[in-house]
Amino acid sequence: MLNGYRLRPSGTRRNPLEYRDDWNAWIRDILGVRLDRKQRGIVDSVQFNRRTSVRSGHSRGKDYSAACISLAFLFNHYPSKVINTAPTGRQVNSIMMSEIGKLHRNARVPLGGELLSGLIRMNTEDWFLIGFKAGDKETEAWTGFHSPNILVVVTEASGIAQETFDAIDGVLTGTLSRLLIVFNPNRTIGEAFQSARSPLYSKHKLSCLQAPNVRARKILIPGQVDYEWVAEKLQKPGWVTRISAEEADPVGLHDFRFEGQWYRPGDLFLVKVMGEFPREGEDQLFPLSWIEAANQRWLEIKPENASGELLLGCDIAGMGRDVTVFAPRRQDYIAQLQVYSKADHMVSAGKIKNAIAHDGTAFIDTIGEGAGVHSRLAEQEVHSVSAKFSESAEGVKDATGEREFLNMRAVCYWLLRDALDPRLGGKLALPPDDELTQELTEIHWTVQSNGKIKIEPKEDIKARIGRSPDKSDAVALTYWPWRAGQWDGISVKNKR
Repeated sequence: MLNGYRLRPSGTRRNPLEYRDDWNAWIRDILGVRLDRKQRGIVDSVQFNRRTSVRSGHSRGKDYSAACISLAFLFNHYPSKVINTAPTGRQVNSIMMSEIGKLHRNARVPLGGELLSGLIRMNTEDWFLIGFKAGDKETEAWTGFHSPNILVVVTEASGIAQETFDAIDGVLTGTLSRLLIVFNPNRTIGEAFQSARSPLYSKHKLSCLQAPNVRARKILIPGQVDYEWVAEKLQKPGWVTRISAEEADPVGLHDFRFEGQWYRPGDLFLVKVMGEFPREGEDQLFPLSWIEAANQRWLEIKPENASGELLLGCDIAGMGRDVTVFAPRRQDYIAQLQVYSKADHMVSAGKIKNAIAHDGTAFIDTIGEGAGVHSRLAEQEVHSVSAKFSESAEGVKDATGEREFLNMRAVCYWLLRDALDPRLGGKLALPPDDELTQELTEIHWTVQSNGKIKIEPKEDIKARIGRSPDKSDAVALTYWPWRAGQWDGISVKNKR
C-alpha cells in the first residue's frame, strides 16, 4: 500500500502498520504536511474518539485538517470507506475533494489508488474515498456505506439537515467508526450547535487569535490566516469594542486581550475570528446563519443565469461621508453591490439610466438626497419609483394578512426577511460582503403596543457600527412592493 515502509527523519525505516497508532506521524512523514498544535489535536481526537466536533474561525485550516484525516484513515485501514459531504457541490468538489486530491498527488510516498472526480478508488470495491453533496443522496442511500472501518467527514456542518445526521448515525456501526464535523459557528440551532455542548463529541475550536501566523506576526504556515487580517478586523467599526481591563468578562462575553488592549467582540468577530457562536436574540431581524446561507447560494449561481426584470435599489448620498449604493436584483439573485463615494446627483442619475436601460425599474428613497435624482430621471422618462421609507404603511399587511407595519421601511425589510427565511423556503442569493452582513445582522425589530412591526431606526444602527447602513438600505429598496401599477407580495387596504 505504501511500498511496505516509511522513512523516519533520520533515514531509517519502520513497518507502516505502526502508523495506525500515530496518524499525525503518517501525515507528517507520508503526506509531508506540517500541521499546527491545534490541528494535530484534532487528528488525535478523530483517531481515538468516535465523534469529533470542530468549530473554526476564517482560514484556520479546518478543511485542510479534515482532508489530511480523510487520507490517513483511508490508507491506514483496510478495508475502509471514507465519505466527505457538505451542503453544496462547491464545498465538496472545490474545497474538500480538491484539497484531498492535491495532498494525494503531492505525497512524499506514492499512495496508490485511482484519483477520479469526487472519488479515490482503490483495488477492491469495499475500499474507497468518496465526496458528494448531502442533498445528492437521499437518506436511505446512506445504508449502503457500511464497513468495518468507516469515517464520515461533514464540512460546513451548520448547513446540514438533522435528517442527514440521523442517516449518518445509521452507518457508524463498524468496528472502527468515526464522525468528524467541521463548521463555522454561524447558527445557534442544529447538530453542529448541539455538538459543541454534547458529551457525545470531543470538542475543538480553531480561533484565529491563536493561529501561529497571528501570534508570530509572520507567515509560519502558508495559507492560514495572518496577523494583518486580524488586525484589520480590530479596526473595523462594529466588529469589536474597546473596553477596560475592569470591564472584561472573558468567560461570559468572550472578551479578549490583544497586544495589551481589551476588546469585546461583536457577532461577526465572534464567528469569523474567534470561532464562537453569535449572540443571536429574538429581536434580531436577520440571523447571521441566514446571511451566510444566502452567500453560499450566491457562490453556486452563475450571474448569466440570473433572469427576470432588473430591480435596482438606489440609496443616494450627497457629497459627505455616506456612500451611494446600487443593489441590482433579478428575482432571487442580487449581483455585486455598486458603491460610489461623493457622487454628484446628475452623475448618479446617469448611472441609473444606463443601468436599467429598457430592462428594469429603479427604486429611490426620495426623502433627502434621492429626491433630485428621481426628479431628473422622471424628466428623462426613465422608469424610477419614489420609494419613501418614512411613508406610512397604514393598511399594508404582509402576505399572511396578519402583520402590520409602522412604515414602508419596515415593509421592505420584512419582505427581505421573508426572502431569506429558510422556514419560508428562502432562496435569495446575496453577494458575500462583510459590510452588508454586518449591517443586516445589526438590525433589530420590535412589535409596538398597537401591534405594528417597527424596524430599529437607522440612526441607532449607525451609532453602533460607525457608518450609515447604506448597503442594506439599497438591498431592502429592491423589495419596495409598488411596481407596474400594483402592490406585490403584500395585501393592501385603503392604500393609494
